[in-house]
Amino acid sequence: MKKLIYSLTLAASVLTMNSCIGDLDTVSLNETVKSDIDAYHTLADYEMGLAYIYGSFSLVSQSDPGSSDIAVDDAGQSEFTRQFVVLNEMSADALKCTWGDSYITDTQNASWTSTGNAATIAVYSRGMVTVTRANEFLKRTEGVEMEGLAGLRAEARFLRAYAYWVLMDLYGNPPFALPENINGEAPSQIGRPALAAWIAGELEELAADGSDMPEVGSVPYPRATKGAAQALLARLYLNYEVYTDGAETKWEEARDAAEKVINMGYQPCPNYAELFMQDNGENSNATQEIIFAIAYDRDKTQSWGGTTHLVSGNLDDDASKVVAMALGFPEGTHVAPERWNGYHIPSEYVSQNFELSGVTWGGSGLGYDRANSDKRAFFCNEGNEEAFDNSSTKSGWRCWKFIAIDSKGELHTDKNFSSIDFPIIRLAEMYLIYAEAQARMDGGTTTDAKAMSYIKILRDRAGLSMPLYLDLDFILKERACELMLEGHRRTDLIRYGYFTSMSFSWPYKGGIPGGGVAIDDFRTIYPLLQSDLTENPNLKQNPGY
Repeated sequence: MKKLIYSLTLAASVLTMNSCIGDLDTVSLNETVKSDIDAYHTLADYEMGLAYIYGSFSLVSQSDPGSSDIAVDDAGQSEFTRQFVVLNEMSADALKCTWGDSYITDTQNASWTSTGNAATIAVYSRGMVTVTRANEFLKRTEGVEMEGLAGLRAEARFLRAYAYWVLMDLYGNPPFALPENINGEAPSQIGRPALAAWIAGELEELAADGSDMPEVGSVPYPRATKGAAQALLARLYLNYEVYTDGAETKWEEARDAAEKVINMGYQPCPNYAELFMQDNGENSNATQEIIFAIAYDRDKTQSWGGTTHLVSGNLDDDASKVVAMALGFPEGTHVAPERWNGYHIPSEYVSQNFELSGVTWGGSGLGYDRANSDKRAFFCNEGNEEAFDNSSTKSGWRCWKFIAIDSKGELHTDKNFSSIDFPIIRLAEMYLIYAEAQARMDGGTTTDAKAMSYIKILRDRAGLSMPLYLDLDFILKERACELMLEGHRRTDLIRYGYFTSMSFSWPYKGGIPGGGVAIDDFRTIYPLLQSDLTENPNLKQNPGY
């Protein structure tokens, strides 16, 4: 499917994406390839249609990486993965930025509004367009008898369920559209708890024995399989209490779903770093752990979003050269093709979660003893002050977890774009879900043998010792280290009750440099776009906006 995704031409479709509700009126697949009437004939046609849905997550337009097909000025800022990471990491304590873009200021100061900014517009629009494309595909394939088509339909349903999970997690109560809304009535909202139940039902059906969803290993990486469906179900169940406003918990279901995934044959990558290198989609060490990913290729899916922003956004020239020397490259070598000099990791986040040895500030080099620290730590503070200052590019830590190096040690700096696939779901997350769900079932602390063994796998890989027991705060710290910059932090802090709390601070929380403030509870979800509310009278805005 990776080749299929990359070779798919998406030019000149009538899916402009400027209005998410308006998109529900279109059934065009790709005007440059075939007419609407002739879009589907062979299985290859249907595979192209499925690839079009997958492409919703990685492509910024239907022409070139400098053009955006949604109403965002900067094309790179319109890409799904980039802004999914921003909304989930920069709104919390894991990521900060010194750029002056409005979406940056809004996100790290918790000052976003229903008017929307590049981040809230991009993720909402891409999510709704994915739903629309999946619905169109399902409508056009309904009742068609063709060998192999049932599996493609199941994949489309999964992609729609994932998009709805994103929309539900971030926006609470988005419009709920099904195939019948194509050229039909504008969608209404069904409420967050009902949407959570619907997503759960879809995923349970797709993950069940005998379903049409592809078995693990039966389709090429990175296509979705029953493993992805079961894993997303585990994640959904872990957060079910949040999604139902405290009315229902599903800790046991989360634990059991995670264990089913663990038993599907996935294996942990022996070297954590290889999960985030340029060839992670071709390296079997990495792909044996990655359950579902968004595929990128520096030649065929170019954008200034994707993992390109994680490779180039985190480093300046000095840090890029310091990291290169630490990895054994000649003096003056860069480990990023471009150095955007914007993203920073607050020192508080690192010190509270990572076990680092020999930390120093203001000098040269990485700023810590990497050999004797958590192997998941990829930091540099060369010449930086400890306290993050959003007006200073020399403050806090820089992170090089996503890097322009492959597993063979070769640099990929001859082109500006990244080929790192973004891991949406990994086996490591299933270990962590199992442990947290068990700990919650056990009253907040557990010595359960399986939970301990799963966390030990991660701690061993990180070069760290095990505690005598697992409590919820320890597991949250493990998640902070293991899943850093992978789009989990905001959801985690909300589940733990820390996101809005005054007692859990971070720099610029609520717009205060010291961050020792509470933020309004309504900010645990983002607003729906005002443009959609204006166009669709069936929709109501989220409370507080």
